[in-house]
Amino acid sequence: MSAEAVLATLGVSRHGISRGEALRRLTEYGPNILPRARLPGIGRIFLRQFASPLIYVLLAATVLSLLIGEYSDAGFIAAVLLVNALIGTFQEHSAQRAATALGDMVTTLCHVVRDGELYEIAAEELVPGDLVVLEAGDRVPADIRLLASHELQVDESALTGESMATGKEADVILAADTFVGDRRNMVFAGTLVARGRGRGIVTATALATELGNIAAAVLGREMTRSPLMVRMETFTHRVAMVVGLAALLVAAVAFLRGMPIVEIFFLTVALAVSVIPEGLPVALTVALAIGMRRMARRNVIIRRLVAVEALGSCTFIATDKTGTLTVNQLTVRRLLHPDGTSCVLSGEGLEPGGEIRCDDQPAGLLPGQWLSRVCEAAILPNEAFFGRRDGDWVQHGDAVDVALLVMAHKAGFVRETLLDRLPEVATIPFESERQFAASMNLVEGVPHAFIKGAAERLLPMCDRTSDAGVALDAAVILAQVEALAQEGYRVLALACGPVELAPDEVFSEEHLHDMTFLGLVGMIDPLRVEARPSVARCQRAGIEVAMVTGDHPATALAIARELGLAERMTQVVTGPELRQAQNEAELDALTHDARVFARVEPTQKLDIVTSLQRHGHFVAVSGDGANDAPALRAAQVGVAMGKSGTDVARETAELIITDDNFSSIVAGIEEGRVAYANVRKVIYLLISTGAAELVLFSLALVTGLPLPLLAVQLLWLNLVTNGIQDIALAFEPAEGDELRRPPRPPSEPIFNRLMIERVLIAALVIGSLAFILFEWLLAQGYSLDEARNGTLLLMVLFENVHVFNCRSETRSVFGHSPLRNPVLLIGTLGAQLVHIGAMYTPGLSDILGIRPVSPTHWLQLLTLTLSILLIMELHKILLRRRGYR
Repeated sequence: MSAEAVLATLGVSRHGISRGEALRRLTEYGPNILPRARLPGIGRIFLRQFASPLIYVLLAATVLSLLIGEYSDAGFIAAVLLVNALIGTFQEHSAQRAATALGDMVTTLCHVVRDGELYEIAAEELVPGDLVVLEAGDRVPADIRLLASHELQVDESALTGESMATGKEADVILAADTFVGDRRNMVFAGTLVARGRGRGIVTATALATELGNIAAAVLGREMTRSPLMVRMETFTHRVAMVVGLAALLVAAVAFLRGMPIVEIFFLTVALAVSVIPEGLPVALTVALAIGMRRMARRNVIIRRLVAVEALGSCTFIATDKTGTLTVNQLTVRRLLHPDGTSCVLSGEGLEPGGEIRCDDQPAGLLPGQWLSRVCEAAILPNEAFFGRRDGDWVQHGDAVDVALLVMAHKAGFVRETLLDRLPEVATIPFESERQFAASMNLVEGVPHAFIKGAAERLLPMCDRTSDAGVALDAAVILAQVEALAQEGYRVLALACGPVELAPDEVFSEEHLHDMTFLGLVGMIDPLRVEARPSVARCQRAGIEVAMVTGDHPATALAIARELGLAERMTQVVTGPELRQAQNEAELDALTHDARVFARVEPTQKLDIVTSLQRHGHFVAVSGDGANDAPALRAAQVGVAMGKSGTDVARETAELIITDDNFSSIVAGIEEGRVAYANVRKVIYLLISTGAAELVLFSLALVTGLPLPLLAVQLLWLNLVTNGIQDIALAFEPAEGDELRRPPRPPSEPIFNRLMIERVLIAALVIGSLAFILFEWLLAQGYSLDEARNGTLLLMVLFENVHVFNCRSETRSVFGHSPLRNPVLLIGTLGAQLVHIGAMYTPGLSDILGIRPVSPTHWLQLLTLTLSILLIMELHKILLRRRGYR
């Protein structure tokens, strides 16, 4: 259909619909949202808790217990499995809901024209008939028939599988059966604008879109698991295989010694229960979910769990300046005429109050209507909005464009009014690679170009500095640029002039010559108060920081000095210098000591990231534009801006910073280190206690003693008492020195030398002392059941004490208040009380084979367990002397 036919069918005009009509259509068509990917239900999550090697072994033990008439044992094992499954279901479902809630924090926005004005709304409020404005970096919010396009290219790989961006043309009319990927006059929901600009009418929303037609296939994908979870599950399965082989070997030896088959079976079950860290996946899920929630509270949304691991290894942050290190409220402070006349603007931020005074004279006294031309060139090639709505000043769009609109307001110029007098004919939208924007408007019927952009780009287009025809002296202008930049100003140049354009020609950069250079605009974007302290915290944490900006090198260096990033111009590298590098070696030489990258194009960010990686850095890079996507993808940690970031950037990144603040990136690194440390603590607790049980059993088998603990007792120990503590340990807060430690080497495994060392010490101490107690009790004439009762209580107490060793790898227990983690304190006391309660509970005490002990006996065992505290404290002292922190 032609564009006019589409408009007629939808009952709209080229100026969009009214807000009232939009509300009516929203009621008729419903919100523009696709059904979510169906998450596993409670029932499926519950059944998934039984899909593990240990559970299969325990189910077999339950069945065998029933067959031989041990109904109480069978009932207990079944009850423990049920409770374990319920706890796992609750934790996994909670983590799933938390992840969904975090996803809801990021809203896709779009720009629509309603009642003739541009609005920024949530994409879900879009309705058929809405006039949508698109630009590079946007996610297309619905199926849209284009009415206008300019160099528009769209990445449709999510819909068609085609990796190359597709060029779009608003004016073509195609056959009705044209393949989706060839419909050049349409853009489709879920695709990404790679380049250019466009505007069009929404033809379909939600399930009526092309994406909606295949929603089931698109939304049914399983969420990928983090590498850490995959590695831990693999580790658990490998342990299960090793235990299986060891159990077969033990079973063979026991069979040769004449042990009954039933006892052999329960011996192998006991071995499996003692060694396989069954609680590990659930505990890790909880630890990562808690880490994600803590990050969300500090304005960091984790899109991929791999980022939790990666943050702990980050050694270099390459960050944008505008909005991240600065408050992103650019204010025009200076206007500079080519002859040196300087104008100063008063007023703060995004309020149009204030005045313009030029060399202490009111701006209206300047000859030649220079200020009028400056304002025209500033706001005609401008895509932002600034105006009053419902009594408040409202703005949206690029920060530079908004600042220029505010400046023009101070001089009495409003873009919409100006367009009535100087109607727009064509535009060249701003693109980062282009470094300028231009519009062609009719001035008394004659086409004129109005241009704003980098001085280096505009100077070759100009040959004069005023309407009087004064020749242009580029050296003088560049000196003015340098002077403003050294004062910390972000500098923009303005130009205008008549354009000669044949009727069939398209307005382009080739027509921009013999222009009049109007002057320079100096803008200030104040640093965030927390920016300098955050940079200092990174430097103390062994993380180097570099600023990447499109600013003039002198401006960038002035800001870097304020931040404590750089002091010398030798630490500044420019985009042109990066372009001149002939090979990787030359590029690496430039980036090695650079802490400021100025006049950098977004595409050069990728070169910077890959060069830093060749230097051995583990790189986090921030970005907000569509052209930042390659760098975000290449970096180990891609950080997108939640407020100013494009949909493309947010889709590519691992982290989203909801407040666009550099300090939030630092907070994310800190919380990432905390989360990773807590994962290590949980793993250490489970592996060391499991290894201790293996030591206990191995010593009993070697010496020919009976089993120190029964399968049901081990089950109680591992999945009930210890199961309470490992979840509680995941709530451990920061130790306080996370950002005073060097980054973790990226190649360092979870089971590094320190972890292995600590596991071996703890396992040998706990296992050996438990065996000595068991042997001593038998030697003193205690019955086998009594010896097992004492040994089980000792193991529970050991785990209660040892969990406090797990709170830090190097920090003393006595300098680490237990009140900082009340969940762990209550969980540990609860675990001990649960065991004592079981001793006094008829039926349960019979199943577990445990009996109450005297307070004296309990205190004696507690005193014995304090040995693990003493030994691990001595080990921590040695570690600190070896340089561990």
